[in-house]
Amino acid sequence: MAKYSFEFKKEVVVAYLSSKGSTYSLAKDYGIPDNKQVSKWVNSYQKMGDEGLRRSRRYKNYSVEYKISVVELYLSNELSYQELSLQQGINNPALIAKWVNDFRIAGPEALRVRKKGRKKTLDKSCDSAI
Repeated sequence: MAKYSFEFKKEVVVAYLSSKGSTYSLAKDYGIPDNKQVSKWVNSYQKMGDEGLRRSRRYKNYSVEYKISVVELYLSNELSYQELSLQQGINNPALIAKWVNDFRIAGPEALRVRKKGRKKTLDKSCDSAI
């Protein structure tokens, strides 16, 4: 379960946008440990509207080409993960950080989709007994 609900985030963002306080004072008033979190919510809301505050409930598949282009954008520009995620419409900046780290360690091959789980092996002696 998410730590903060959509309604709570929206309430904090609306309070900020209606000049009821700074990110620091709103974080303190609403019991949010870090005022940077309020800034992230405000930026996401301004760029993507309500969808920027909602938790994504569906798994998105990104193509290898798209991942590589986002990583190259990060490496060639002086954008933060947060700024790049807002620009690309990705709601999770940590996902871009993972792509960049994987790319730096193993190159573009690390961004390819791999099957998860154990490999299935058939025991030849069991098949002949049937």
